[in-house]
Amino acid sequence: MVLLQFVPLLAIFTGITTRAIVIFVVLYFSRVFLITGVYHRYFAHRTYRMGRATQAVAAFAATSCAQRGPLWWASHHRDHHRYTDTDRDPHSPQQGFWWSHMGWILSGRFGDVDLAKIDDFAKFPELRWINKRDWIAPWLLGIASFLIGGWSGLVFGFFGSTVLLWHATFSVNSFAHVFGTRRYATSDTSRNNPVIAALTLGEGWHNNHHHYPACARQGFRWYEIDVTYYVLRLGALLHLVHDLREPTPAVKQRRRLRDGYLDLGMYRYGLAKAAAIAESTEPDLAAAMEQAAEEAARVAASERIPVAQASPAA
Repeated sequence: MVLLQFVPLLAIFTGITTRAIVIFVVLYFSRVFLITGVYHRYFAHRTYRMGRATQAVAAFAATSCAQRGPLWWASHHRDHHRYTDTDRDPHSPQQGFWWSHMGWILSGRFGDVDLAKIDDFAKFPELRWINKRDWIAPWLLGIASFLIGGWSGLVFGFFGSTVLLWHATFSVNSFAHVFGTRRYATSDTSRNNPVIAALTLGEGWHNNHHHYPACARQGFRWYEIDVTYYVLRLGALLHLVHDLREPTPAVKQRRRLRDGYLDLGMYRYGLAKAAAIAESTEPDLAAAMEQAAEEAARVAASERIPVAQASPAA
């Protein structure tokens, strides 16, 4: 995976043709939607419904993104929501920015998939088949890119768009938990980041998403452009998908920081950073800070103060 980051540089020798540029643009934006609209909003969160045949076709197409199979992707993302910014979160920035961006994938610790965590989709044999053979679609797409655009189409069109797609997707796990603004008092460090939203067709409205992950729309305001949602709305008009879940007015107003809710996510984040600094010099102080963070989580869970609860997994 690391070596593939450098393959697009071979365009120095192959050149970049107009056809390769078209392949790059088409493959990037179409596959961004397959990650955001299919892997994320459908398989991970079930924010809308589709028929079984459409589901299988969408799952196979999404494996062309070279981000493993749908069951693997969605099960690990559900863990992210279930344990956000804790030691059990697969890619929390609190374990380091590089870890959240890409290190967790390269570590080799998350290569397997626990089907029990995604048994609602693992019950379909065709999805299990697609999940095990997630290499077929990327290979077919790479070959097609070569046949259409030659070496430039393969190197720049296919590999270039794939590498950009990887980093755009990974940036939601890293940048969108470090840089941006917070509208809702979630129990994590999620942020709304318009730059990430532009790169990922709407996934950058990440604080909105962690506030209410069960809806198909992540851009809650009119100016929060969410192209993935617009495409899903078009799919609903064409009867390809149905039952899109929308954020209600009550959901949009609940747990707003301006209403006096304690921002538990940032409180825990601050304590964790302070504990990490104190650990080398004041072990007892670090332990006390960690205990305070755990107590904050317990307080939130018991609803003794008006703070946001951990976001549901689906």
